[in-house]
Amino acid sequence: MKHEPAESSDSPKAEWRKDGSHTVLELSGDWLRGSTMSVSGAGEATWPDEFHTGNLGRFDSMLPAWLLRTLRESGEEEPSLEGLPEDLRGLMELALKVPERSEAKSQEDEPHGLLLLGLRSTAAWQSLESVLEFTGDTVSSTLRFFVGKARFRSSDFWLTVQECGIGALPIVALISFLIGMILAFVGNVQLADFGASLYVADLVGIAMVREMGVMMTAIIMSGRTGAAFAAHIGSMNANQEIDALKTFGFNSFDFLVLPRVFALVLMMPILTIYSNVIGILGGMLVAAAAGIPPSLFWDEMLTAVDLTQASLGVFKSIFFGVAIAISGCLQGLNSGGSSAAVGQATTRAVVTSITAIIVLDSAFAVIFTILEI
Repeated sequence: MKHEPAESSDSPKAEWRKDGSHTVLELSGDWLRGSTMSVSGAGEATWPDEFHTGNLGRFDSMLPAWLLRTLRESGEEEPSLEGLPEDLRGLMELALKVPERSEAKSQEDEPHGLLLLGLRSTAAWQSLESVLEFTGDTVSSTLRFFVGKARFRSSDFWLTVQECGIGALPIVALISFLIGMILAFVGNVQLADFGASLYVADLVGIAMVREMGVMMTAIIMSGRTGAAFAAHIGSMNANQEIDALKTFGFNSFDFLVLPRVFALVLMMPILTIYSNVIGILGGMLVAAAAGIPPSLFWDEMLTAVDLTQASLGVFKSIFFGVAIAISGCLQGLNSGGSSAAVGQATTRAVVTSITAIIVLDSAFAVIFTILEI
């Protein structure tokens, strides 16, 4: 846009003056790109109360861009546009209605060094506090349930059980079967050199019941069920359905979080046992192809896998289920009010739950080693 009230070849000038208690900014000359601007006066850090534009010549985008930068530097929240030409005033009003995008700021404004480290450390600590507080609320809600003070719809609970239980059987079976086959194949390649192919049964059995069965099931449930929890509750939060529950006197935590936690705690051990069995069958199939009869494979596996070994993965699955449910519900309740925020909450739920699973599994590995289990 160009404003041409009169022909002028003057360079652009901006001069601040004091007119009583008012600050006046006089604009003159041609404000065209490539021109050398001259700024003078004692009010450069403030936004003027009035503009004088009688000597203003032609202008293009250079002038509104300079005015916007001056406004950002002054920090004025309700700027006065009195005295500006009508076309320039309309352009400025339109620009002020659009909030400044954070990525439009210069790189120098971004935190760096110790400041960036401090901000990230603070954010990490706040996230940890949020998780601990949410975990405490979950324990408190569980205790209220057992004394009859927490309530939720049983239909919601059984629907969640179906979604995270029966609905997950196909994908858990597929992944577990393939994992069992991979373990048997890799183990047989190495053990065959020593004439000990039979011990593939020990390898597959111990690996599945101690680690791989429960770990793969937990990771699958993180991406499937944990993400679904975050998306469902996040959508309710965006549509203000959670606020409606509170208005009608329902405890949103008991109503939304508790049935999901109970459902995962119930189904994770069952899915883990199912995963262990399918994985062992996959290993047995590869062993049979390598010349080890299934009956011999089964007998050898039972010599290595006793009840204690078989119960370790099932025991860990309870804690993994709690971690997945808490991560999904926490991110859903803390999501924003837009569809983009729901997607971000879903991503954070998956990342958080998988991270929690790895940390918990590492802790259990240390504990089991100390106990010599």
